[in-house]
Amino acid sequence: MSVKIVIKPNTYFDSVSLMSISTRANKLDGVEQAFVAMATEMNKGVLKNLGLLTPELEQAKNGDLMIVINGKSGADNEQLLVAIEELFNTKAQTGSHEARYATIASAKKHIPESNLAVISVNGLFAAREARQALQNDLNVMLFSDNVSVEDELALKQLAHEKGLLMMGPDCGTAIINGAALCFGNAVRRGNIGIVGASGTGSQELSVRIHEFGGGVSQLIGTGGRDLSEKIGGLMMLDAIAMLDADDATQVITLISKPPAPPVAEKVLARARTCRKPVVVCFLGRHQPPADEGNLQFARGTKEAALKAVLLTGVKKESLDLHPLNWPLIDEVRARLTPQQKYIRGLFCGGTLCDEAMFAALEKFDDVYSNIQPDPAKRLYDINVSKAHTFLDFGDDDFTHGKPHPMIDPTNRISRLLQEARDPEVGVIVMDFVLGFGAHEDPVGVMLEAIKEAQATAKADNRPLAILGYVLGTDQDSPSLAQQCQLLTEAGVIWASSSTNTGLLAREFVFKGETA
Repeated sequence: MSVKIVIKPNTYFDSVSLMSISTRANKLDGVEQAFVAMATEMNKGVLKNLGLLTPELEQAKNGDLMIVINGKSGADNEQLLVAIEELFNTKAQTGSHEARYATIASAKKHIPESNLAVISVNGLFAAREARQALQNDLNVMLFSDNVSVEDELALKQLAHEKGLLMMGPDCGTAIINGAALCFGNAVRRGNIGIVGASGTGSQELSVRIHEFGGGVSQLIGTGGRDLSEKIGGLMMLDAIAMLDADDATQVITLISKPPAPPVAEKVLARARTCRKPVVVCFLGRHQPPADEGNLQFARGTKEAALKAVLLTGVKKESLDLHPLNWPLIDEVRARLTPQQKYIRGLFCGGTLCDEAMFAALEKFDDVYSNIQPDPAKRLYDINVSKAHTFLDFGDDDFTHGKPHPMIDPTNRISRLLQEARDPEVGVIVMDFVLGFGAHEDPVGVMLEAIKEAQATAKADNRPLAILGYVLGTDQDSPSLAQQCQLLTEAGVIWASSSTNTGLLAREFVFKGETA
C-alpha cells in the first residue's frame, strides 16, 4: 500500500464542499481510496478504522485540512495529489463572483448592496460569524451545525430586533428571490411562500407545488430546532410576518416535523391573523384539525402542495393527482409470501423518512426508527432492524465522520444488501434526491447494489419489491425522467411523491392486520 498524506494547517472547507470533492477524488484513475476532510476527532476515527491514521494525522488540529491518498498499485500519488488539489480550484472557479474577502465586515464594505450572508464554517465559530453578519444588517442562512441552543436563541432574538432573517443553524434549504441556496431544486417562480423547519420537507413541498402548476415566491428555512420549546418558533413567526407583508406572496405554507405542542399553538395563533390563506403541514401520527377560516391543514406534503396551488386559482380537474395504483398493489401483495410482512425504509431525507413512517404507523404498531418520536420504538442498535424499520441515513447517528447520503451512498448500499437477506422483508424503500448539492447521479450510483439485492432474494426463491422515489422537477439536473427510467429498467417500482411512497410501501405488505 502506497499512501500520500498532506495536512494543510488552518484551511477550512465546509462539509458539503469536502463531501463533493471526496466523491470526485475517489473516481480518479489510480485512486484506491481518497479521504479529504477536516481533522476532527470523528474523521480521525474513520481513518483509524481504515488503518490510515498516522502519528502525523493524529497531531493535526480541528481546523486543519487532511488529504489522504491510497493509490492503486503503480499509481503516482504525487500526480494524484495534483489532480485532487485541482478539484478545489475547479470548484472555486465556478462561482459567479470571484472576489474574496477575509471577513463578513469587509465583504459588506466592498459590496454595500448585499443583504444576505450564507455561512458554512466550523460550528465552533459559526455563531460568531452569524452575529457579525446580523450586526452588519445582513440576513443570514447558517448552514453550519453544532451550534448551541443558547447561541441559536440569542442570534434569533438579535435578528428579530433588527427585522432580519436568521435561517438556521443547520438550515440546508432555502430559495430566496428565485435563487436556491445549499440543497434546493429548480422550481418556477410564483406566488406561494414556504416556511420550513425541515430541509427535505421544504424541497418536497416546493417540488410538488411545481408539479401541480404553481410556483414559489420565497422558501425560508428556519433550522430544525426552531419549533422546539427552547427556541419557541422565533424564525417561523418572523418569516410568517415577512411573507404576510410580501406583495409577491398570495399563499403561505408551513412545513415541519412534529413541533413542540405549545410552539405549534403559538405559530397557529399567528397564522390565524394573516391577511392571506395559510396551509399548515405539521407531520405526525395524529390527524390534523379541521380547516378554519384562512387556515387549512394537510396530512402530508402532497396534500399541502395541492391545497396551496388550488388557493392560487389552479383548477383541480386540470391536475394529474397520481392516485394510488391499486392493481399494482394487488399484484405485489399476491406475489409476496405470508412471511414477507415488513417494510425497510432506507432514506436520505429525514422528512421523507418521517412521512413514510407515519403512513405505516396508521396501520401498524411495530414501527421502529432511529428518529421515532416514541422512545420505546427508537432502535436500540441502528445497525439491526426490527419489524418495520425506517432509517434516516442523514441523521447524526449515520453521518459522524462520514458524508451525507445525498452525496455518498456507501452506508445505504451496505444496508440495502443486508436487508435483502432478511426473509421477512417484503419491500425495501429508498429515496433519490436531485438538485443543487446532491449526487450527480443518485439512481445510477445505486444500480449495482439494487441488482445484487434482487439476485440475493432470487437465489433464495423469494420475491422482493424495491420501491423508489426520485425527489426532483423536470427542470432539475440530472433529468427526473431519466432517473425514473433507470429505476424502471432495473425492475424497481417508483412512486410519484413522498406521500405516495409511504402509502404504497404500507399497502404492499398489508395483510389485513389492525393496528
